[in-house]
Amino acid sequence: MDTYLRTERVTLRPFGPDDADLLVELDSDPAVMRYLSGGEPTPPELVRERGLFAAYETAGRAFLGWFCLRPERDGPLDEVELGYRLRRAAWGHGYATEVSSALVATAFTDMDVRVVWGATMALNHASQRVMEKVGMTVTEPLPTPEDMLAVEGAELGGYRYAITREQWERRRAARG
Repeated sequence: MDTYLRTERVTLRPFGPDDADLLVELDSDPAVMRYLSGGEPTPPELVRERGLFAAYETAGRAFLGWFCLRPERDGPLDEVELGYRLRRAAWGHGYATEVSSALVATAFTDMDVRVVWGATMALNHASQRVMEKVGMTVTEPLPTPEDMLAVEGAELGGYRYAITREQWERRRAARG
């Protein structure tokens, strides 16, 4: 399969039909789905219809999870959502930050993107740290979507994080 992006440790490629079971397995883990559905698995037919990039360890070829960098349906094409979901075994190894940083750079150097954004629940501190490490900041509080009202911490809502092309360029220049 064609590689979409490669970082030092991770290779992203479009999902193929052979990857569907890996997505079903990932979305069946209650810990992975904790802040997304309260631990309820995603129906397999929905998993198979998403446009996501499969993330694999470059060296060991282990499946890590998925990432996305895409505009919202019916949203402006120059504003893209950064999203990710990783297996528990991949947590705490810096994969989310490594790949997210590369995707943000790709958005601003190879695509005509003005804003990269992401959303997370208020209690999902790990996801917030990833977005902060890649230069994103909170732009607004978000109410909890109706289909997520049973999720732990739903009463706290969530946050929209974002980084603009100009902010990313200033950050890159400051790092020299």
